[in-house]
Amino acid sequence: GPLVIAFYKKKKWLDDPSTQSHPKIVHTYPVPRGGGIVVAVAILLSIVAFLPLSNQMMGIMVGTVILLLVGIWDDVANPPPLLRLLFQTFAALCVVWGGTLIPFITNPFGGILQLTDWMLVVSPGVTVPIIAIVFSILWMLWCMNSVNFSTGLDGQMPGYVVISALTIAALSQRFILDPSQEQVFTLAMIVAGSFVGFLFWNVYPQKMMSGFGASTIAGFYLAVLSMLSGAKLATAILVLAVPMADAVFVIVRRLIKKKSPFYGDRSHFHHALLDAGLSKPQVAIVY
Repeated sequence: GPLVIAFYKKKKWLDDPSTQSHPKIVHTYPVPRGGGIVVAVAILLSIVAFLPLSNQMMGIMVGTVILLLVGIWDDVANPPPLLRLLFQTFAALCVVWGGTLIPFITNPFGGILQLTDWMLVVSPGVTVPIIAIVFSILWMLWCMNSVNFSTGLDGQMPGYVVISALTIAALSQRFILDPSQEQVFTLAMIVAGSFVGFLFWNVYPQKMMSGFGASTIAGFYLAVLSMLSGAKLATAILVLAVPMADAVFVIVRRLIKKKSPFYGDRSHFHHALLDAGLSKPQVAIVY
């Protein structure tokens, strides 16, 4: 944390409210971003130390590196949202390439909906589960961007990400005789620990902002954990209910106003709580 903060300050890669007039900005002093570097390095080193480097895990790690690089790029140059979305898609493809998919979803009207039943023939004798692949990518993109929407305040995002990761870790213990769930538990604890570490630098008054990198990596890993847990999408939706509901309402409001859903404004739930009189630490606690 201190090394990244010092480096960003030396390079003057700061989010300075005095040079911007964006309505979503609520901080009052220059703050370095760079949170993506802190959490990505912590997660990647921990994976190498504590988990077997299978094809599945390598795909997840390559996706993490892509999001880390895009996060640094965003810290420095603020690329267009659609270009960031493209690289998020590449990161999701790496996860799928490694073999992590959503093979089925529970049908709310009863039974199981097998997504791997729809196969696309790409060449003689070679088929791919196209619906499962598309659904998995869309799920990861949704998690990445809904978490990114709820990162506007000091300590807001790391707090609920830690709770979400710990919840998935705890639920994985229900199936501890399944060896794959031990991997889910370890990875969930790695994610939780990494964001606890980042929280020390992001809590009010923040010394470092999460930036696009940390928030996207957070959503990426919560999506991946839900997939590794055996398509526990409902669990992820439950623990991320507030940011996901906020993302839905924000997107709908922007579309009604004929604005791009990808460009920020001051219509988020955390802005409404601030306008209602809550302090930044209180809003973070609410989340």
